[in-house]
Order: sequence, then structure tokens, then C-alpha cells
Amino acid sequence: MIKALKGVIHLKSSAMKQAVSELSVPVPWGEIRGKVWGPDHGRPVLCIHGWADNCGTFNTLIPLLPKECRYVAVDLTGHGRSSHRPPGVFYSFPAYVADVCRVVDALQWSKLSIIGHSMGGNVAGLFSALYPEMVEAVVLLDSYGFLPTDPKEIPTVMRQGMDGMLQFEKKTEEKKRVYTYEKAAERLLAVNPTLSERSARILLERGLVQVEGGFVYSRDFRINLKNIVRISLEQSLEMQSRIKASILVVLAEGGFEKIFAEHDQKKFISALLQAYRDRNHTVVKVPGDHHIHLNDPEVVAPLVSDFLRTKVLGRSDRQTDVQTSKL
Repeated sequence: MIKALKGVIHLKSSAMKQAVSELSVPVPWGEIRGKVWGPDHGRPVLCIHGWADNCGTFNTLIPLLPKECRYVAVDLTGHGRSSHRPPGVFYSFPAYVADVCRVVDALQWSKLSIIGHSMGGNVAGLFSALYPEMVEAVVLLDSYGFLPTDPKEIPTVMRQGMDGMLQFEKKTEEKKRVYTYEKAAERLLAVNPTLSERSARILLERGLVQVEGGFVYSRDFRINLKNIVRISLEQSLEMQSRIKASILVVLAEGGFEKIFAEHDQKKFISALLQAYRDRNHTVVKVPGDHHIHLNDPEVVAPLVSDFLRTKVLGRSDRQTDVQTSKL
């Protein structure tokens, strides 16, 4: 069955065990793809994946969350089955936020909640700060909503990003490496040790494209370049203060801070987390690694479910009670 609204294409597949649909939203350079779970008139929840992942990262978690919600998980531009940005264009958090705006506008959602993992949590935090009137609740999965950079380091990082783009453009004639499926899975697991083998195969469903001789990764290699748009801790805290939504931060004991964060960033992370607590938001830590929501969703699902039931489904005084999905 196909339904269309403002160019949104919504394809339902009866072959899937659960009621899951494929989403396509047209954008000036192509399309943003994604998946949809839940009833047509469920409370809107946008799910945003992390760097180099895709919307499959929510495949195991969403079935465990409240059935009254309408979950739309997107492949961010340059990831999964979504189109890549045009040649010469950088990837940055503000650009991803603009993409979220495009998706939300196409869905005709005036109110929504957001679940963001890792980089997706940073996109969720920035969107919630810039459009506070639209966001009812935010769940940050092993993410802090913002990732500050020392102002002294910003010029160096910006130059690295720009030099990286220029070098990339000189190599555009090079073809993507072709892998067997097994080698592609091995490579993903090697560079991302927080994924279980099952989780890696879930991400590869949208992360690979079959070509002559095997498979290539679908993501845009430019996402590997340094993000040239950075903000300081002071700017991050100012953005954070503008968020009106209720926030749940779920951190993994062996997650981002332990594996990825640099020494200076850990000081910034502590300041961000304290600011969440000072504003009466909820910060919890669970056993597991950076992809705990995908590897072992039963650890995360009760926390997220209780939060959504309390902050979203349990609030009958909000306009979102009559909010409906337009798909």
C-alpha cells in the first residue's frame, strides 16, 4: 500500500513480522529514507542514529517500547539508504538538524519526542534547543546532547576538516572497495568493537549495497572527515538551557566516555551532566557498552518506556494528545 503526503512515500511491507513501513522524504539532493513503527495516530517519536550507523540501530529497541507511539527512525543524510550530500558539501550537526526539520515538516508534526543515540543525540539536543516549542521529551542514549570542543582547538579542527575535504575531492575517481558479505561484516566489527555480531548484521541490512562482485558500504565516506562546525562548553550550556522538553540521559558504563572521549572532553561531559541534573532532568547509568540499546535492548527499554509513559503518554493537558501522524 502506498500513501503520499507532501511527497512522503510510505511503503508497507506485509513480509515483515511487525508492522514496519519504509519511509522516503524528498530533499533537494535526493531523499531521506527511514522506517516507521506503530499506529497511524500514535504519539510522534523521531529516532536518530549515531555516526556511521543507520536507522536499523533501533530495530531491537522499538518493539519493546510503548505501542501507543508512532516511531519514525531515519537514515541521516549520507548514511544507510539516504542520499549523500552534493559534491563539495560538508557534513555537520546544523546540517543534520536542517534535515530533521525537513522530515518533521513532511510528516506535518507540530509536536514530537526524540530518541537519539550518540551523534543522533547531539542532533536531538541541537534541534530541541533551536525548536523548543516542538519537542516534548528527549531520550539521549549514550549521548550528552552536545559535544563541546576546547575553543583553542577549534581552529585546528576546522583546518583539518577543510584539508580533509580537499584531499577527498582529489580522490573522487577512486572506486569504493568491494567486499564479500563476510569481509564487510568483519570490517565493521573490527572498527566498531562495541557491536555484537548480530547487531553488525542488523546495521549491514541498510549499510551495504550489492554490486558486481560483492558489496560496498552505502555510507558517504565524507562522514569520516572532521566536523568543521564546533561549539564550546559555554555555547553548549547555553543551548542546553533553551531546551524545554523533559530529558532522559541513559549512559552506558563502558560507553562513549570510556571509549571515545578525550581527556579534555571528559571535563566538559561532567559539566553537561551536572547541568542536566540541576535542571531536574534524569541521568542514569546502565551496564553495557556504547551500543547497549541495540545489543541488549532489554536493559534500556524499561527506562525509556517509563519515561515516555510519564512524560508523553501520561500528560493529557498537552496539545499532543490530539496530535496525529499524517502518514
